[in-house]
Amino acid sequence: MKIITIDLEDWFHILDHDETAGPQQWEKFESRVERNTDRILEWLNRSGHKATFFCLGWIAARHPKLIRKIAAEGHEIGCHSMNHQLVYKQSRDLFSDDLIESIKGLEDILGKKVKTYRAPGFSVTEKTRWVFDVLLECGIENDCSVFPASRNHGGFPDFRQRQPCQIEVKGKLLKEFPMSMASFPFGNIVFSGGGYFRLLPYPAIKLLMKRSEYVMTYFHPRDFDHDQPVISSLPLKRRLMSYIGLKTAGKKFEMLLQDFQFINVERAAAEIDWTGAPVVVFD
Repeated sequence: MKIITIDLEDWFHILDHDETAGPQQWEKFESRVERNTDRILEWLNRSGHKATFFCLGWIAARHPKLIRKIAAEGHEIGCHSMNHQLVYKQSRDLFSDDLIESIKGLEDILGKKVKTYRAPGFSVTEKTRWVFDVLLECGIENDCSVFPASRNHGGFPDFRQRQPCQIEVKGKLLKEFPMSMASFPFGNIVFSGGGYFRLLPYPAIKLLMKRSEYVMTYFHPRDFDHDQPVISSLPLKRRLMSYIGLKTAGKKFEMLLQDFQFINVERAAAEIDWTGAPVVVFD
């Protein structure tokens, strides 16, 4: 099972950096999300794939026609928070308020229920397990927030499941689609999205895709925008990860769509026999 997802953000939605920290800072930047998303939609439509687009509420409020266009072309609309803040830097109440606002905004635009969620930066951690309870309270059925390893923005290395599973909280079940990784003796490698995808040569990505029964991808419109402005105040390592491989990413993405069959989260959730899936219990 290979799942294709897009995190619908603009080029300046860079986490944990003062110059791009939140809505007050974002207003000064030129938006490029519509032109970049149109390019992705063209590639998807040409290949016949249907993706899940995890949409920022902040984007939806400013580009409602774009959200409707994505949905009209048969793609699933998921929630990616309202204001793109790291989960582990929020209280439960602040997270809940942000989530409710973003879901309501998307549902008002779509006229239908939003069932799928991904946290900004995969920033759910062992200490923020309350997130799953809040998601269930808000009607979310499918979550794609768990990164089962350490990373710059948290990660959840103690989450042992590497395949779709269910998370049980207070007797209620949430379907979880964790980030996929390839395991090597020296560690785990993420190859199916973001800077990792842009950095690796396509033959390596293709080989890892073939060897993986379950793949969760994640792309952003900015991943394919080689003309985007550069946030020069980023530390060197983050600047490299943010801008490396932009010129070749589009071609690699097109080849990926030609070489493999993908489905979105909604279809994956419908196709899995959840009666046999592992259950992770959180009190």
